[in-house]
Amino acid sequence: MPSISVVDMEGKQVGTVDLSDSIFGIEPNAAVMHQVVLSYLAAQRQGTQSALTRAEVSGGGKKPWRQKGTGRARQGSTRAPQWTHGGIVFAPKPRDYRFTVNKKERRLALKSALSVKAADSDLIVVDSIKTDEYKTKKIVAMLGAVGADKKALIVLPEVDDMVIKSANNIPGVKTAQVNTINVYDILNADKLIIAKEAVSKIEEVYA
Repeated sequence: MPSISVVDMEGKQVGTVDLSDSIFGIEPNAAVMHQVVLSYLAAQRQGTQSALTRAEVSGGGKKPWRQKGTGRARQGSTRAPQWTHGGIVFAPKPRDYRFTVNKKERRLALKSALSVKAADSDLIVVDSIKTDEYKTKKIVAMLGAVGADKKALIVLPEVDDMVIKSANNIPGVKTAQVNTINVYDILNADKLIIAKEAVSKIEEVYA
């Protein structure tokens, strides 16, 4: 069972916590993580792109010139794809890009992502992440103190509006709760900052 230091918001060590081997110490499955990330990104796509085929473009009913004798290539319509204002070949149409990944794979991918962060020492456990006022400066100070100056994901045990809104306008920083974390955000962050209470909840939910 791996053990990790617990720090406060000033970056001072205040204890240690034992992490569950079944959540933070498994052999990461790269293929499953890749599949789940693809599924997540596909679900973000709007899929509203649309263009007209030659059958949908208005006009072009009249043959531009007779079939033979002009010396020009035969043409049947001015709305064929090679013409200006013509239709589009294989025109894109609105579609849904989402595809499903089964529950076991999603759980394995999440455990793999958490294990990757723990193995790479990119997991930081903070005793308690709290602020008494809406102050971005306080969250910035915490990130600097714990060594997470670049992209970071802050995982809270539950919704805390003061922390969430204080972190909202810091470039590269995202917040999430135990029930909203996803593989993409974990892997995309340089540092994963988890409140100590959130670690217990993650182990309880995904054990």
